[in-house]
Amino acid sequence: MNFKDNKAIYLQIADRIGDRILSGGLAPEGKVPSVRELAAEIEVNANTVARTYEYLQQSGVIYTKRGLGYFVSPDANEKIVAMRRKQLMQGEMDYFFGQLKAVGISPDELQELYKEYLHR
Repeated sequence: MNFKDNKAIYLQIADRIGDRILSGGLAPEGKVPSVRELAAEIEVNANTVARTYEYLQQSGVIYTKRGLGYFVSPDANEKIVAMRRKQLMQGEMDYFFGQLKAVGISPDELQELYKEYLHR
């Protein structure tokens, strides 16, 4: 896995797991790879994956079954979408709208660009 410098590695791993859940690669109530399995797969320290799982568990995306491991929460999709919307609105949109304003893109023009994007 290629990591970016602008975001903590455990959060990038959480995003990847979220992508797998949203795409159906990890189903609700399905087992999540063990800490060691995932650490070996993406070539990171097991402590980093453990931190990722702790974050996802606190967020309600995964849960543990004692002695069996981690599993995807039944409502994980909704929680991931809500988390991503919040992140987008709090950080990335502010920068994005600032850039739109700086280069003079109007709301109408943005709407047309977004419609074109959706039809790709």
